[in-house]
Amino acid sequence: MFFPIRDDQPRFSTPLVNYFIIALNIAVFVFFELPNSPEVVTQYALVPAHLTRAIAANPHYPVGPNILTIFSSMFLHGDVFHILGNMWILWIFGDNVEDYLGHFSYLVFYLVGGIAAALTDVALTSSSNVPMIGASGAIAGVMGAYFLLYPRAKVLTWAFIIFFWWLPAWIWLGIWFLQQLQPTALLATGVYHQKGGVAVAAHTGGFIAGLVLIKIFPRRTYTQRYGTW
Repeated sequence: MFFPIRDDQPRFSTPLVNYFIIALNIAVFVFFELPNSPEVVTQYALVPAHLTRAIAANPHYPVGPNILTIFSSMFLHGDVFHILGNMWILWIFGDNVEDYLGHFSYLVFYLVGGIAAALTDVALTSSSNVPMIGASGAIAGVMGAYFLLYPRAKVLTWAFIIFFWWLPAWIWLGIWFLQQLQPTALLATGVYHQKGGVAVAAHTGGFIAGLVLIKIFPRRTYTQRYGTW
């Protein structure tokens, strides 16, 4: 087991959107999920089989509400440890990606990465009735972008309970991605059937989307990055 504590990559602007996304996730969990769970999960989680049937025009599964779960599921979490882990990783890696892209572009990047992650999970688990929730697919997109942008940054890592290491970002993120890729490949080949737990396919899809999208999205200008924008 290894967990990031912080990174050493400097930023040159205030990551307002990253702060907003973190605050929104926490607010949804505290004020919406906790008082109403599991009803919230039942209504707003993404269920791959439901979305697949909706796209196939099954009259018992309306298209609109099921498509909306792609977005609503990104802001739901299973428990306190789930949301704290996700938001901590977003705190570490998201600020630098927002610094590179700019505020609005970062918001679009985050949401598109989350959509790609969700659709990857649906494609590989299309018959699953297990609800999928969590921001980790979108965050995986942010991690993919960081992997390309700042491979030489160092990540202070807590590993095996007692050790702390400064690992290059490309190693930390590469290990994480490989841990998701293996079970995803088994899903794709039909060897492994996901029955719950971590949505590895969403993580893999989000990370790959981040690698691609960061090459497509334009970098913010020098004036925007170092000025007052």
